[in-house]
Amino acid sequence: IAWVALIALVLVMLAVDLVMHRDAHVISLREAGVWSAIWVAMGLAVGAVIWGVYGSEYGLQYYAGYVIEKSLAVDNVFVWAVIFGYFAVPRAYQHRVLFYGVIGALIFRAIFIALGSVLIASFAWVLYVFGAFLILTGIRMLRQRDDHIDPSKSRTLRLFRRLVPTTDEYDGARFLTRRNGILMATPLLAVLVVVVLVVVV
Repeated sequence: IAWVALIALVLVMLAVDLVMHRDAHVISLREAGVWSAIWVAMGLAVGAVIWGVYGSEYGLQYYAGYVIEKSLAVDNVFVWAVIFGYFAVPRAYQHRVLFYGVIGALIFRAIFIALGSVLIASFAWVLYVFGAFLILTGIRMLRQRDDHIDPSKSRTLRLFRRLVPTTDEYDGARFLTRRNGILMATPLLAVLVVVVLVVVV
């Protein structure tokens, strides 16, 4: 019941965000601050419910995870700024990209978690493989901590452009458009793919 309630709450929050921002517009600093405060308050409220129902141990675990995820999210903001700057994404369409990017990341993370759970339940030694992967990832992050992201060097972006016909111009908030009767991706879809990859990884 608790999991169903949590998933339902997340779906409602996504629906509210989609409805409130269905019209593409430049989001002001005040509007962004208000919505950020609302979502942070919702996250803290969920922690309070967990604390009240399941006790301080689980409440502290939730808040520890929340702080870690929030810090990673703040780090992603700078990466998104670089991506948006590289693709010259109009400010009015940036929320649309981020919204669908987060939905894509949630779907992929759910798939990865489900597959990981099945593998761990079936093969205990997989834990050692995951552990080694995390250690190697940590070492790589330490070595590259001073490096700056360069979207032009993204292998994912190069593969996407090789496989998917892409226009050089935006067509409003559309991810797909037609040119001479051919369905093509707009740069906005390329940005979405890169954003999803960044959020998932």
